[in-house]
Amino acid sequence: MDVEAEDYNYTCDLEYGDYEVLRGGHEQSNPIHIVSVVIYILIFALGVIGNGTVIWVTAFKSKKTVNSVWLLNLAIADLVFVLFLPFYIDYILRDFHWEFGVVMCKLNSFVSVMNMFASVLFLTVLSVDRYVSLVHLNWSQRHRTVARAWFVCGFVWVVAAILSCPALVFRDIIHIHDRVVCFSNFHTHDEYKAAVIHFAIVVIRTTVGFLLPFTAICVTGILLSMKVKQSGGSVHVSNFSKMVTAVILAFFLCWAPFHVFSLMELTVHSSYYLLKLLKDGFPLATSLGFFNSCMNPLLYMLLGKKVRHILKRACLNVTKSSLRELSQSISATEVESVAGNYQDSIPEVSLASSIL
Repeated sequence: MDVEAEDYNYTCDLEYGDYEVLRGGHEQSNPIHIVSVVIYILIFALGVIGNGTVIWVTAFKSKKTVNSVWLLNLAIADLVFVLFLPFYIDYILRDFHWEFGVVMCKLNSFVSVMNMFASVLFLTVLSVDRYVSLVHLNWSQRHRTVARAWFVCGFVWVVAAILSCPALVFRDIIHIHDRVVCFSNFHTHDEYKAAVIHFAIVVIRTTVGFLLPFTAICVTGILLSMKVKQSGGSVHVSNFSKMVTAVILAFFLCWAPFHVFSLMELTVHSSYYLLKLLKDGFPLATSLGFFNSCMNPLLYMLLGKKVRHILKRACLNVTKSSLRELSQSISATEVESVAGNYQDSIPEVSLASSIL
């Protein structure tokens, strides 16, 4: 449902320039927005290729294990997100004019938030699973199965979807300054009530999407490190475990600035300088958070020897198969050519025979 500018007095959604447009202070051709577009295009290209490759390898080219289930679902979350990035790119290039209607406005934001929640929850599961599989080996051998891993993944997707529902409820479009803006509409004329709703959303997003997972991952990491030291080397930390550590660190380094700016945004009305900082910094912080969606495949390639081996073997098999098909096609063409020449010569022989 569209709303008019004079009927709406409160918004604090700075991720894509909504605050600037709604308050009438929007600057066209802002270099920061241009940088964001370039980053988004890079994320889209790398994310589609990288996550598509990871899905192909983990789903079709490798043995079905618990670890491959975690990586597959993490790659699916990232791929779904990057496939929606062109909508953001178009939105910014059109000078923050939304062309895709209220349904896509809601869905686009929903997918973004769900990707953040799903990614951090999968990383938390990965961290806990790594600790259990290394420290409680006997228990994990009995209970750690692929079927149960898929059940956990289904639960994670449901939780991520539920936590992302505010985007479906509150995202809306508004006609203002000869453009359509996709923004957060808290459906109230009471600014205090709108601020409370926004505060609750940010606190839940920061707590469940960052602080609690970060705490759980830190605790399991510390416990695992203590166990490795106490064992004197009997507990072997695999290359996969090191790769998981790198993926976790990358996630929190990419998303930490976004959550810091989200908390700062709660006091945006109290300081002009804070507003300016948020207007300049929030797009870059958001871009950095989005960039995490294309970093995981790069880390798999750099740190995962098994992933590199599977990918190399799969590429070799594809190349061999293509060359084999090409060779068969050439051979078939040559056979048809020889057969055709032979057929062309048959009438001449028959004519000669009839004359004789």
